Amino acid sequence: MAEALLEVRQLSRRFAAVEALKDVDFSVDAGEVHALIGPNGAGKTTFIHHVSGALQPDAGSVHFAGRDVTRLSMHQRVAAGMARSYQITNVFLGLSALDNVALAVQGRPDAGSSFGFWRPVRNERQLFEEAQSYLEQVSLQAKADTIAGQLSHGEQRALELAMALATKPQLLLLDEPMAGTGPEESARMVELIEHLARHVTILLVEHDMAAVFRLADRISVLVNGQLICTGTPEAVRADAGVRRAYLGDEL
Repeated sequence: MAEALLEVRQLSRRFAAVEALKDVDFSVDAGEVHALIGPNGAGKTTFIHHVSGALQPDAGSVHFAGRDVTRLSMHQRVAAGMARSYQITNVFLGLSALDNVALAVQGRPDAGSSFGFWRPVRNERQLFEEAQSYLEQVSLQAKADTIAGQLSHGEQRALELAMALATKPQLLLLDEPMAGTGPEESARMVELIEHLARHVTILLVEHDMAAVFRLADRISVLVNGQLICTGTPEAVRADAGVRRAYLGDEL
């Protein structure tokens, strides 16, 4: 039996009169791609915020790699081995692709960098070479010197993944990585995630059902802040409650 890398227990959060999450029990096993799906407003991004540390729960706990991380900040969770991408691409648009990734490497506690802001990052050869290796993992090595703001939307999404990989995560939280991409860029992103899944555990939030059913080892369905089903893609696709609540329109 696979060991849970992430375990969320009885997680609840209320915003005024809205109960955004209700006693959510959820786990991600080491080495799997676990997709979280559901209609708009189901609470998926709120859930990711709690896993990553952007929000604190009213009740419940988050355990990562056998450690209770519920009260840890976002940067402490990154240091512990979590990395996250966002629905809205979050890169430094005025810097080159390589410099974006170099900054992510430089911020890692074990990078051995002086973090000297007043010296060019490019002067640190080891930092430069490591950053280049992460660009290669997302097939952006040819765009290393391109200003991030000049990259296509899909390339910016891939750059954000390279920055996340530079933190050396055990768990990668992907919040709608296909958002805003066209068919060709979405297909490239799916291939990229398939490649990354060989090396890192992934929690995937995504509305593209074709991508979800291709990528996921397990799928959980969140509706109105509650998990209504968790299982293999085949079991979730066949679940009558899931079809009524969400997948009916998608399928």
